[in-house]
Amino acid sequence: MADFFPFPNLLFITLLLLSILFPAHTYQVRLDEHQPLSKIDVYKATLALRSTASIRASPLVLGLHDEDTEWVTVKFIHPEPSADDWIAVFSPAKFNTSACPSSNKKVQTPLICSSPIKFNYANYTNSNYVKTGKASLAFQLINQRADFSFALFSGGLSNPKLIAVSNPVSFKNPKAPLFPRLAHGKLWNEMTITWTSGYDISDATPFVEWGLEGEVQTRSPAGTLTFSRNSMCDAPARTVGWRDPGFFHTSFLQNLWPNTVYTYRMGHRLLSGSYIWSKSYSFKSSPFPGEESLQRVIIFGDMGKGQRDGSNEFSNYQPGALNTTDQLIKDLNNIDIVFHIGDMSYANGYLSEWDQFTAQVEPIASRVPYMVASGNHERDWPNTGSFYSNMDSGGECGVPAETMFYFPAENRAKFWYSTDYGLFRFCIADTEHDWREGSEQYRFIEQCLASADRQKQPWLIFAAHRVLGYSSNDWYASQGSFEEPMGRESLQKLWQKYRVDIAFYGHVHNYERTCPVYQHQCVNEEKNHYSGTMNGTIHVVVGGAGSHLSPFTQEIPKWSIYRDFDYGFVKMTAFNRSSLLFEYKRSSDGKVYDSFTISRDYRDVLACVPDSCQPTTLAS
Repeated sequence: MADFFPFPNLLFITLLLLSILFPAHTYQVRLDEHQPLSKIDVYKATLALRSTASIRASPLVLGLHDEDTEWVTVKFIHPEPSADDWIAVFSPAKFNTSACPSSNKKVQTPLICSSPIKFNYANYTNSNYVKTGKASLAFQLINQRADFSFALFSGGLSNPKLIAVSNPVSFKNPKAPLFPRLAHGKLWNEMTITWTSGYDISDATPFVEWGLEGEVQTRSPAGTLTFSRNSMCDAPARTVGWRDPGFFHTSFLQNLWPNTVYTYRMGHRLLSGSYIWSKSYSFKSSPFPGEESLQRVIIFGDMGKGQRDGSNEFSNYQPGALNTTDQLIKDLNNIDIVFHIGDMSYANGYLSEWDQFTAQVEPIASRVPYMVASGNHERDWPNTGSFYSNMDSGGECGVPAETMFYFPAENRAKFWYSTDYGLFRFCIADTEHDWREGSEQYRFIEQCLASADRQKQPWLIFAAHRVLGYSSNDWYASQGSFEEPMGRESLQKLWQKYRVDIAFYGHVHNYERTCPVYQHQCVNEEKNHYSGTMNGTIHVVVGGAGSHLSPFTQEIPKWSIYRDFDYGFVKMTAFNRSSLLFEYKRSSDGKVYDSFTISRDYRDVLACVPDSCQPTTLAS
């Protein structure tokens, strides 16, 4: 809107005409308790323009030195201020009815049909605003392939009245290649790099320039994907939450030397022959499977994103997300690979927030493999093939997560895969598809567990989003199962048969560790050090990386060793084939609050335990 109206009087007259042409309507926005942007009833917006009100944003041009994140100062004046006045950030800057998709002609088109990408209350940092009507706010913007404008509203979030619209601001190159995400390929010596840009293949050719640190670099091509509004299953992703996602490019770096530092940067060759470059980054390649070296793994779920400027998310739904992110960044030199096991961004159909999430994790994901799993807030939507028919994805039905992140699955719509890292084998399940015995995924899980070479890779890890093992979360306890319904009934015999060391879950937003357990019974009385034969799997809930915390039941089950109602994550350190250190750290301070060690030899993995004994014969 603002980009077409450089003169305030013309803007006022034009918007006044729009208010006559497009009065109140019958569109609706579904309220999502997990998504603050859904609290804004965009479709109810009306015009209440005041010629004496104003709003200005500066600087006009962002990223002059190729920054992908900038702070913008927004100053505004309202002659009749109130405590529920708020400032919305729109991108693209033009947000009036001409940007609305075609709709039922019998229903009048709303004045505004796209959600802002963030918002904050006018008095957030200005306690005297209601008295003076003058204030300013600082917003942190990331490069999201379009310009931005700011709007002053009164009437609160449920009855928004547009008072004034600012000038537009824009990054110097809105299409720049940004936010690289590393991930393992299907081979141990392959690394993939996925990034976001505004360049389609008709505009430029994407590639990665990479090589050994300090040596001649080579170039590898990249494939390009995107998705459209029609790829979304329903509102809000298909309506008020829709925003053009840009393009996602993935390059496969192959035949890497083990444990070696490589440098890289993303590039686009324009039709003119000139080049657009990203910043330079580096990563360390994976060790050879079975190689004995120091190997450090981070696992968590349900982080989401936070806003460093205090807008929407930071003080509402993901209060711990920034703390978790910052602790990982602080310790990044001591981390080799990260697993985020579902409920990644909590965009819930407001697609601009996927950009904000990839920007938040970029310092981590650009340096170490950032392996992901599918959760209910990525996938679930009725009648779309998900195992659960709830509406937790906000109409996304898995498309953004499956397109924006690479993972080495055979089918990107079936979010299960295996990956190796040195002494570890990871089997990642997808709880939003059927995992029960007889299903396609069950066959995959057994194949993944059975194919692990425990002499070379002694540490066998299972991970999934929903709790398929054990949790004393109050809801699970009220069901009497202490698990996701039908969770472990089929899988516990596989965990036991193939001697899974640790099983990780998210979904429940807290931390809990069990004893080595089989069929509800602790099979080892130790709590802090396990040695010799492991005759049960330790189950760990680590879903407290950022989203609102989940309460425990008051009664503590016998198999529950440690519980923490706080934000945190897990770090595993393999020193060699015989020694593993497990640590749970709080996100608030990075200190260890729970830990244990495992010491054992290969023969301990082979030893016969209940329901895990190999057939024998008396024949000589």
